[in-house]
Amino acid sequence: MRIIELKETVTASNDRDAEVLRGELKAKGTLLVNLMASPGAGKTTLLERIIRDMDSDVDAVRIEKLGAKAVQAHTGGMCHMDAGMTRTALDELGADHFDLVVLENVGNLICPAEFDTGAQKRVMLLSVPEGDDKPLKYPLMFSVSDVLILTKTDVAPYFDFDFDACKRRARQLNPRIEIFEVSAKTGAGFDAWEEWLARAILENKGN
Repeated sequence: MRIIELKETVTASNDRDAEVLRGELKAKGTLLVNLMASPGAGKTTLLERIIRDMDSDVDAVRIEKLGAKAVQAHTGGMCHMDAGMTRTALDELGADHFDLVVLENVGNLICPAEFDTGAQKRVMLLSVPEGDDKPLKYPLMFSVSDVLILTKTDVAPYFDFDFDACKRRARQLNPRIEIFEVSAKTGAGFDAWEEWLARAILENKGN
């Protein structure tokens, strides 16, 4: 019981910090996206594709080499990012004039779902090789996410992945979740996903 009480105290404090951070970001016109997935689902590859496709549309993103300006945040062995860690990373990044900031969270489908980072949008990735049963195994992650991106769709012929079943299970947990199917290798599905992201940026600015 004491462990549960401690966890509730920690998460309640983090939730307050996250709400304050979310308000500050909204006032600046910065959209913070919390990107969550298992290791190997394709988070970094997805980001590289977004940067290549959208750098001319998102004015405030400063491109360095292939990618946007980046800061590596160390969690000290913790299995998630929280609002305090996110604020520290944003301060280091100097994110006052960015339209879009993407937080690439720690790679797992459990802890990141439990801690609010202050992000306005939560996006999770599920790769075809991981299997279509993951909504059954990690219901909280699917319940809290605004977007589910099914990645590595180009390898679907080699895996027994039921797209309809996966989507149905996800929507049973979260009827409002947006779902996109993409392949970073072929580029399939990225137009629809990036249009959603561009709309989210404009909506965050009140446009």
